[in-house]
Amino acid sequence: MKWKRSERLVDMTRHLLENPHLLIPLTYFSDRYQAAKSSISEDLTIVKETFEENGTGKLVTVSGAAGGVKYIPKVTESEVREVMAMLKENLGRSDRLLPGGYLYMTDFLGNPRMMDRIGKVFASAFAETEIDVIMTVATKGISIAHAIARHLNVPVVVVRRDSKVTEGSTVSINYVSGSTRRIQTMVLSKRSMQSGQRVLLTDDFMKAGGTMAGMKNLLEEFGCELAGIAVLVEAEHTDEVLVQDFLSLVKLKAVNEKDRTIELQEGNYFKKGGTMS
Repeated sequence: MKWKRSERLVDMTRHLLENPHLLIPLTYFSDRYQAAKSSISEDLTIVKETFEENGTGKLVTVSGAAGGVKYIPKVTESEVREVMAMLKENLGRSDRLLPGGYLYMTDFLGNPRMMDRIGKVFASAFAETEIDVIMTVATKGISIAHAIARHLNVPVVVVRRDSKVTEGSTVSINYVSGSTRRIQTMVLSKRSMQSGQRVLLTDDFMKAGGTMAGMKNLLEEFGCELAGIAVLVEAEHTDEVLVQDFLSLVKLKAVNEKDRTIELQEGNYFKKGGTMS
């Protein structure tokens, strides 16, 4: 089959978007489309310019025998601001207020289009960071972890509160909840990670950071390294927060359970150096 240039461009774009952060040899496209490498290079130049003009991301070319091209998802500052505004509008409704200053977020976390946008925003911030695995704690952090993983093209591991027979041998640690100061347990299968991997931690809501601190301790048990922390919503907390270096999209500034009001503001995404194209 002889591909037209327009057909090559469409198919090439689809393949790149579906395989972020994967180095694809030029020979793959050359063989697929039965075209000379010079023609493939010209096509990739068109895709690269289009991606960069539209803020879709960037194409990185690696030279040499083992080289190729790699698509890196990125977002613009205006896109991040738009996502933050969307979060504040949706999460600021009074009917989301739960006892203890928490917010009802289950419906939001189950919206695939919203989560995909949030995942790309976080993936853009960590695009230049070496990440092998994304770790979260069951259950509400799972959708965020998978949304980020989709754009970083890395696996997800889920920490649980108790051991399951389907997990096989596990590592268990005790940690102190940052908000309640109670002793709690985290469990992770021994097969989940390998020593030396760099791990991005994520969760939907962080109050005092006890859960994040617990996952950091779990990384040490596996001989893994912390690559970063991504939080959808951080809460204003009068006590000392147990983790300091994290990225958030929204900050829960204040709640009034009596008046049922919620005050939200932008998170620290830009202050902490969230990257844009």
